[in-house]
Amino acid sequence: MRKRIVGWLVLVPLCLVILVFALANRHQVAVNFNPLVGVDATAPGVGMPLFLVIYAVLFFGISLGGLAVWFTQSGHRREEKRLRRDNEKLRTDLDKARRAPARQDDPAMLAADELA
Repeated sequence: MRKRIVGWLVLVPLCLVILVFALANRHQVAVNFNPLVGVDATAPGVGMPLFLVIYAVLFFGISLGGLAVWFTQSGHRREEKRLRRDNEKLRTDLDKARRAPARQDDPAMLAADELA
């Protein structure tokens, strides 16, 4: 319940800030990927609201960061997978050993113990 309340206390103001930002930056900007074209009214480009450009760049940056983290953690995931397999193998071996009937003492070992 506490997580839900904290979530609402964080998400509602964040959504309001995003909404206010979008409303304040509705004006059209020319998006052009050619850096050699001068900045003037006749420059070719696609007109779109400024907040969409900023949100697209943020989304692209977050996606690239997530992808980079995913690739750098591949070694950790591989090691965790190996440890889980080893753990499961040891667990099945232990269960097998617990279910196995108790071994009877070897007569040769009993005779050796009596000699000592």
